Amino acid sequence: MLAQPWREIEITLTAENDYPSPYTNVDVWAEFTLDAGITLRRPAFWDGGRVWKIRFTSPVAAGRWAWHSFSSVEDAGLAGQSGELVCAAGSPTEQRFERHGFWRMSPGGRNLVHADGTPALLVADTAWALPWRATEQQCRIYATDRQAKGFNAVLLMSVQPDMHARGPRDRTADEGFDIGFDDLSGGHINQLNPAYFQYLDRLIAILVEHAIAPVLQPVFQGFGWKGLSVAGTVVPPAEYARYCRYLVARYGARPAIYLVGADGAGDEPQVHAGGEEIELWDTYGQPVGIHYRPHADNRAWQAASWLDFQWCQTGHSGEHIPERVADMWRNTPAKGVANGEPTYENGGAPGRATGWWQGHEAWCNLCAGGTMGVVYGAGSLWQWRLHPAEPGHAPYFLAEGAGWREALDFEGSRYVGRIARMLDGLPIADIAPNWQVTLGRRGLLVPNKLYIGYTAEGGPLMLFGTQVPRQYRVMDPRTGAVLHQGTRATTDNEIPDTGGGPRVYICYDEA
Repeated sequence: MLAQPWREIEITLTAENDYPSPYTNVDVWAEFTLDAGITLRRPAFWDGGRVWKIRFTSPVAAGRWAWHSFSSVEDAGLAGQSGELVCAAGSPTEQRFERHGFWRMSPGGRNLVHADGTPALLVADTAWALPWRATEQQCRIYATDRQAKGFNAVLLMSVQPDMHARGPRDRTADEGFDIGFDDLSGGHINQLNPAYFQYLDRLIAILVEHAIAPVLQPVFQGFGWKGLSVAGTVVPPAEYARYCRYLVARYGARPAIYLVGADGAGDEPQVHAGGEEIELWDTYGQPVGIHYRPHADNRAWQAASWLDFQWCQTGHSGEHIPERVADMWRNTPAKGVANGEPTYENGGAPGRATGWWQGHEAWCNLCAGGTMGVVYGAGSLWQWRLHPAEPGHAPYFLAEGAGWREALDFEGSRYVGRIARMLDGLPIADIAPNWQVTLGRRGLLVPNKLYIGYTAEGGPLMLFGTQVPRQYRVMDPRTGAVLHQGTRATTDNEIPDTGGGPRVYICYDEA
């Protein structure tokens, strides 16, 4: 079988026997050994009937992989199977994950980098309910829009988490939703529905095709979809961990981030059990972390080896609270930091957190220490409200008069999405907040390599010391336009004013 670096291949195994509860009772995995001596292990996933599948991506550009399968049961169709993959460079591609590899954490643990070391900034949207509500056509519309605006990730609840949610099993019907586990309504996740995940395969493939990495949350611990008793704090930790392994098996040979805890205190036993399981089975080192409710202290499991990042949430009242991010930055051991859920645009009230509010929020969080990236959300989009009049959703989170499609066009998303493009190609790995090289301005510094400054009302920008590169450009973050650029003389400590309005200053000697 032929393979290309950083592109998923799939191997199908067929069991000789039928098994009751194959999802819970049969474990299958494979080891892939490169002719140079590297061995990688990948879990298989049950895909219905007697079928198990193994998905694998070669992290090296060329070589021969020999694979062998193993199973917890004696079944010649599952254990003892073998084969070879020959990996060679494929055709040139502009898809960033195929060119540079999957995301992992930077050497200092503060930022994202690709497998080849290329720095990256997460710019994520929030479409929690897409997996069980969106159709393939809708997902393609969504992915096309978000890619065009600059987003490179999206937060997803992998299954509908509310135990008491009721509605038709239909993605196109009012209050309808597809179901990942038939027993989730009873507080368990043992009766897996393969057809649901086969559909989710196609949705995630569309996202990845558009260079948007899924941020996969197993089962929510907080509000959920409609606030109807989430299962994430109820399911036994062993079941939660098994499902985390399943997500790694099914989606871990594609770009992914694992949000093992979401909207809770973070110290739930399910979170730790899931994090450990992901660390055990994810051979590519893709990031794993926690997203907290607004009134958490945001430092659960801080020293755990499986934990890569901590994301706060600042609530939905329209306040800018970047000190939450700054507080998390100080926690040790060092982890990646971001505000994973600022106020949703138009969420709960027309005009709340709209337009440039979202851009200002993102730049403030980034400069305060949220250097893993920025996250955006819109009312009616995150819960994938089918149309502006669909009933059954909590008004507190809805955008009045909008379904998911209308919310896709809210103005603020343009300003957040643009950030990744403005900083693309810069050496941002392990950039840190800095207040010493400017006169009271928000900024980030990689000493002697890069300075990024943000002002809400323009300049001038005063700079001190020798750690800031002298070549600069001044940009309008609302448009991405370069307003002024030049090189400071050795004795010049000021970048001149370019008029009122928000400004981003990038100091980087590009020669």
